[in-house]
Amino acid sequence: MILDHDVLVMGAGLAGMRAALEAARHGASVGIVSKVHPIRSHSNAAQGGINAAIGEGDSWQTHAFDTIKGSDYLADQDAVEVMCSEAPSDIIELEHMGVIFFRDDAGKLGTRAFGGASKARTYFVGDITGQALLNTLYDQILKAGVKVYEEWFTTSLYVVDGACRGMTAIDMLTGELHLLRAKALIVAAGGCGRVYEPSTNALICTGDGIALAYRAGAPLMDMEMVQYHPTTLKGSGFLMTEAARGEGAYLLNSEGDRFMKKYAPNMMELASRDVVSRSESVEIAEGRGTDGCVFLDVRHLGRDAIMHKLPQIHEIALDFIGIDMVTQPVPVRPGMHYIMGGIKTDVNGASPLPGLYAAGECACVSVHGGNRLGANSLLDTLVFGRRSGAHAADWTRAAAAASGPAQARETADEAFLTAEQQRVQALLDRPYTGQTHARLRLELGTMMDEKVGVYRDEAGLASALEKLHELRRLYESVSVGDKGRLFNQALTFALELGYLIDCAETIVHSALTRKESRGAQSRTDFPARNDTEWLKHVVVSRNGAAPKPTIGFSPVTITQWAPQERKY
Repeated sequence: MILDHDVLVMGAGLAGMRAALEAARHGASVGIVSKVHPIRSHSNAAQGGINAAIGEGDSWQTHAFDTIKGSDYLADQDAVEVMCSEAPSDIIELEHMGVIFFRDDAGKLGTRAFGGASKARTYFVGDITGQALLNTLYDQILKAGVKVYEEWFTTSLYVVDGACRGMTAIDMLTGELHLLRAKALIVAAGGCGRVYEPSTNALICTGDGIALAYRAGAPLMDMEMVQYHPTTLKGSGFLMTEAARGEGAYLLNSEGDRFMKKYAPNMMELASRDVVSRSESVEIAEGRGTDGCVFLDVRHLGRDAIMHKLPQIHEIALDFIGIDMVTQPVPVRPGMHYIMGGIKTDVNGASPLPGLYAAGECACVSVHGGNRLGANSLLDTLVFGRRSGAHAADWTRAAAAASGPAQARETADEAFLTAEQQRVQALLDRPYTGQTHARLRLELGTMMDEKVGVYRDEAGLASALEKLHELRRLYESVSVGDKGRLFNQALTFALELGYLIDCAETIVHSALTRKESRGAQSRTDFPARNDTEWLKHVVVSRNGAAPKPTIGFSPVTITQWAPQERKY
């Protein structure tokens, strides 16, 4: 079946829904394609809050400087200026939509402190901010009449005459593969956290949008910049929100020492995430950890504050490791959390591939550079989701006039759909070989955590690349045990593994290319930041069927803030 919209959005998290809402407001016919129900999108997992310079004594310029400093000066400053200057109006609009932000005793919107920020500018809903925003935006897109294709799994992007014109997707309920045509496609499918194990990311975060855009010819940027969050729960890797440290939590080593005073004497536990994660790794490596962990201590905050402002992580610790945060510190460790890189776009979400837009974690504007500040991720999704939706809707009017004869389009469209149906069926028909997607996915994730984690070096990265080549070879023989078509998760898991391998290869190639330490890229063989040679973005493009991608570079846009040494 072939379906038509003016604008299609891949992904139904905050970026996707905000893009869809704005495109609909601009008069476009909009469809959202999501492999899960929108309320199950990974934006749900965002706990701590969203940044904006609204309060007295703060300014968007100060917010921008904090963001640029946090990025280790790799962020494009024109994009950061857009995000920070437009943040206040977006927060107020969300509040008017119905998000019940925390208010202080005077009845005004209240804030909490977050890492790397010189002012307390994080607005929040307890420690479930992502859930609150997601539910409110879902109401808004339903009200706007946006068509939602929920539990539809995207298998390819449709590129015609050098422009993106839609996607193919499996309706998981029936197993039928459809072609969804559009004049513009916005990829808002989230990050690729499950390239790593463990990760704070949901199991659905398999880099689908990043990999499919890459395959379609869109360049990726800053893929080496993978953020490790300092506080993930021992064992499971669940996120223990930065809001805990924003409320005053301590980080302790096995000796009971607040060790961050050695590494960031001014900001302590609220230094930027890359700084805190490296500090924890050093403490653990030098023997001052316990079972590979340090401790998050909120006992001094008191029961009332914990239960009022941090109820979710209190429940997580109790349920999964049997520790009551009110009376005991919680073992935590750095864990993969976010990728700063993604599909290269401009400030309107447009990629170099005509008709293809991107927003949210799958996109790289670049406002995060080498390291994202906490609570800037939700802001990124909303500002650039809105901008991409508006720009895509306006762009479709020009695209409609250049779409070519209807009969020729129908023939080409049917041929593409048939070819994709045959490709998916061939995977289903592949006989059992003993290779399973689950085993290869676990091998991939644990290897990436070991060799491409907080610290990296040439030998480890080269070894990781060799292992990836082996995993790709084995992936070509992975079979799907379930031969049915109805809600066949074995099939979608196998397809997801291909996306993960693509993303992993771009991460490793980019990390090998950048021969310096900056932000999340900590090379033990190149320990210093080198602005003379490496104040630039690494850009990766697919080189046809060649095993090695094409590596290029893009200059960092500097407007007001010259790079300087980063201290906390």
